[in-house]
Amino acid sequence: MPSVRNVLVVGGGTAGNAIAVLLRRAGVDVDLVEIEPGWNVRGSGITLQGNALRCLREIGVWDQVREHGFGFDTLGLTAPDGTVLHVSEEIRTGGPDLPATVGMRRPTLQRILVAAVRDRGARVRLGVTVKSLDQDAAGVDVVFTDGTTGRYDLVVAADGRGSATRSLIGIPDRPEPTGMAIWRVPAPRPESVERTDLTYGGPCYIAGYCPTGQDTIYAYLVEPKRSRDSLDPATYADEMRRLAEGYGGVWPRIRESITDPDQVNYTWFDRMLVEGSWHRGRVVLVGDAAHCCPPTLAQGAAMSLEDALVLAELLTARDTLDDALLTEYYERRIPRVRTVVDASMQLVRWLLDGVTDADVPGLVSRTTAVLKERP
Repeated sequence: MPSVRNVLVVGGGTAGNAIAVLLRRAGVDVDLVEIEPGWNVRGSGITLQGNALRCLREIGVWDQVREHGFGFDTLGLTAPDGTVLHVSEEIRTGGPDLPATVGMRRPTLQRILVAAVRDRGARVRLGVTVKSLDQDAAGVDVVFTDGTTGRYDLVVAADGRGSATRSLIGIPDRPEPTGMAIWRVPAPRPESVERTDLTYGGPCYIAGYCPTGQDTIYAYLVEPKRSRDSLDPATYADEMRRLAEGYGGVWPRIRESITDPDQVNYTWFDRMLVEGSWHRGRVVLVGDAAHCCPPTLAQGAAMSLEDALVLAELLTARDTLDDALLTEYYERRIPRVRTVVDASMQLVRWLLDGVTDADVPGLVSRTTAVLKERP
């Protein structure tokens, strides 16, 4: 019998949707609230490595991800002019029966997870979040922003890196800028693009693209962060086209397609890792609410999915919810998450410092060896 009968999930992103599905599958009553009325169905693209695919298979949505995404097993390194310098075989961190990587449109992944939440029978309310929490030894009393109330055995805070729930329970950690920022945009897929290609150098630190389906890719450019006040969203397409001028190969075709500023996303790279514990009483953090890092290893979604998988496993395998269970969740997750956060930040520091002889293959190999193991 699961250790909880009813759970509130705050946030309907990757981690929140995943744990809602897993808990409902075990027979737990789940309420999910998401402050965005559109349930976060937006974005350009996402890179899902094997360990993320393993989680999505266990959640039960791998068939849909495989159908709508674009799988590949290699990574290309190119010069700014488009010349291919090296192609490496990627390690299948999810096991030999899954691709090393799948790229897909982020809105498509969200729609797949949303449908799974609905199909499993979670009660969903959009445009609503938590206003206040009051805990005792047996549960959590919640007041929502629409004035309604509820009582739950457990509250799972999956409300992202800016988590208001994290603040409500007195955890002071906040994301900190790393000094880098990224431009992202969806684009039509040139026929020759069948994997991620990365360019280090040129006008930006990194220029890259990833196929997200038979007809689409998402492209990205990483540069020093700028003050957001200095950027006008109406000029985002113009600015990304300007940066893309310094790259050859398929980039001229990508550049031609960047015309709609509403399709271009500009985001700072942040870093955060909550230390000590990820819970206070009966409120526990998952995903970006507990940790975030630059996407230099493409492990953000994977770490969030793994959090959901491990927490759901513990909650459904034990018959008592106590501090020891939630502490075990943290202790299982923190070494692996720290490895990813530290490695992602090391890559950022090497780029910021202009280090040209860094042992990037060694760093990636050591990190991948960790990720091959089950979380």
